[in-house]
Amino acid sequence: MFIYCKNDVFTALLVYLVDTVLASNDAYASKVFKDYLNTCFSINDLGPLKYFLGIEVAQGSEEMFLCQWKYTLEIIDEYGLLGAKPVDLPITENHKLVLATERVLDDATRYRRLVGKLIYVTISRPELTYAVHILSQFMQSSKEDHVKRVLHYLKGTAGESIFLHTNDFLQLYGFCDSDWGACSLLRRSVTGYFMTLRSSPISWRTKKQAMVSRSLAKAEYMAMAVANSNLI
Repeated sequence: MFIYCKNDVFTALLVYLVDTVLASNDAYASKVFKDYLNTCFSINDLGPLKYFLGIEVAQGSEEMFLCQWKYTLEIIDEYGLLGAKPVDLPITENHKLVLATERVLDDATRYRRLVGKLIYVTISRPELTYAVHILSQFMQSSKEDHVKRVLHYLKGTAGESIFLHTNDFLQLYGFCDSDWGACSLLRRSVTGYFMTLRSSPISWRTKKQAMVSRSLAKAEYMAMAVANSNLI
């Protein structure tokens, strides 16, 4: 990505191989830059952005929609679940996937490929971030049931999109939550955050803490001590 800022003019150029996206707050500056690029290279102006790297774009005068409907359906079709029954959530509450007893897949290549595609889908689907984060922890010991529910969820929500306002005030909001040591094996917490610029979502992430917090370890130690005292 290349960015140009001078006075009140802002221009951004996103390049991926031979595909480029140009965005600017000044129509004249955008035209001048396209004319300059055309003198350096032979380019085709395809007009307003509609599709780029699997992301579908619909623009209005004051809003923009980002959707990966086609890309999502291709994933579901690849795994033969176009006729699957949709579910309401991508992952169950208080899941215990790490303790699942299903047979480990002999070849995890297919699973890893799917998780990689789902990571790309989270570009326009913030609600998938936590579920995909959990699935990415089973790259070495993947099981079929780990990923089926996410595909069933996508079957019913393939057309979901991100709605961005062009006239929002520059007011930043942040939301954060944690499952507080819910990992059944490592007892580590998973924390997620979601940032919006007024009502437009701009950033989201889920991450597992690097180590068990002292407060959590102490609480578990006290609980074990109480349990042992009751046994005596």
